[in-house]
Amino acid sequence: MSTANGKPDRTLIIILSVIAVLVVVALVAVFTRGEPQALDPGTPEGVVQGYATAVIDGDEQAAGEFLTEDAFSGCEKFDRSPTGDLRVTLVSTTERAESADVKVSIVTSSGNGPFGADEYETEGVFDLVKVNGDWLIDDTPYELMICPNPKAAS
Repeated sequence: MSTANGKPDRTLIIILSVIAVLVVVALVAVFTRGEPQALDPGTPEGVVQGYATAVIDGDEQAAGEFLTEDAFSGCEKFDRSPTGDLRVTLVSTTERAESADVKVSIVTSSGNGPFGADEYETEGVFDLVKVNGDWLIDDTPYELMICPNPKAAS
C-alpha cells in the first residue's frame, strides 16, 4: 500500500477520501430529516395533520379543537387505545365545496420481538366539513378517535 520511497499509495488515499465523504453525506441526511413539513392549517390535509399530531402527543383538548360537535356523539362508552406507536401518512385528498375526505395510512407498531417490532398497516379516512369557512373533522378512523370533554376547554 505504499510506494518504494515510503509515501502512501495514491489509490488508498482516494478510496479513504471517498468513504469519508459518503459517511459525512449519510450523517447529514440522517440528522437533517427532522419533523415532517407542516401543511397549511387552512386545508383539509393541514387540519388532519394537526389533529393526528395532537392525538399522538396525547393532547386531547387540542385535538378536540379540530372536531365538529357531531364528532363527540357516542363518547360516553368509548375507550381509546394507546397511540404512542402510530405513524400516519397522507395518501390522498378529495376536496369538494363543503366537504372533504382525507385518506391516510396508519401504521401501528407493537412489541419488540426477535425480528423487530410487529407492525400492521391500515388505511383510514377522515371526513371533514366546512363550518363557518373552517375545515373541521366530522369522523375519524378508530385508531385516532378521541373523546375529550368539550366543555373542559371553555
